Parts: sequence; structure tokens; C-alpha cells
Amino acid sequence: MKRKKRVRLYALSTCVWCKRTKRLLKEMGVVYEGVDVDLLSKDRERRVRAYIEGLDTDGGFPVMIIDGKEIIRGYDEDRIRQALS
Repeated sequence: MKRKKRVRLYALSTCVWCKRTKRLLKEMGVVYEGVDVDLLSKDRERRVRAYIEGLDTDGGFPVMIIDGKEIIRGYDEDRIRQALS
């Protein structure tokens, strides 16, 4: 049996590409932990944004982290499907 991957998605509640990523994950049946960064308290949002910037991303959204090591930034359907299949 294939092991389920641990997926965390950092998104913005108003971001079109974030919404598309969430829809894709739902279509694929992927269980994930989602964080809408812009809905966090200001202090927590600052810390999360600093964490994301430390992941060698350009600070854009969405940012998906798979099993704590693979990072997919932006909406890249092919790469997401490949990483989670």
C-alpha cells in the first residue's frame, strides 16, 4: 500500500492560483493542511511569511511543502500531480 504524503499548503484567501491549487488537491483526493496566511493574526502572519521566504521562494503564493522537504511554489499542475501521485 502506498504511503500518504504529508502536504501543507500556504495560500492567500484572495489568490486565484491558491484557489486553483486547493481545487486541484480536492479533485485528486489529497488530504492537506491549509494555511491562509492573510487570515492569520498580524504577528503570526509575519512569522509565517518569514518562514516561507527562508524556504528559498520568492515570497509568492501558493507554496506547497510535501513531506517537509519538497517545495512547489505557484500553480504547477503537472508538477503537483507528479509529486502526489
